[in-house]
Amino acid sequence: MRDTFAILETIRRPRLLMQAARHGLAAYRRNRDLRRLIGAETSPLQAITQLIAEEGRAERTRLSGEADYSASRHIELLAALIAEASRLPRLVS
Repeated sequence: MRDTFAILETIRRPRLLMQAARHGLAAYRRNRDLRRLIGAETSPLQAITQLIAEEGRAERTRLSGEADYSASRHIELLAALIAEASRLPRLVS
């Protein structure tokens, strides 16, 4: 789980993208959105692992300038990632 927190702490995205994701937290519904974003409703740790992979793909698509990049999906992935991370217990170092 420490690796998961390390990954989450190192993710750097444009400010506007993160502001939109934080704004989208109010609309996030775990039972509805996880299934749509990653295909299943799982534990927060498993969901984060899958969301990190999906968000990484979205980030690579954004950076490459591909026409099929979806900013709205990227924002939804980031919002889900933030929400799921808040469900994990914090480890004391």
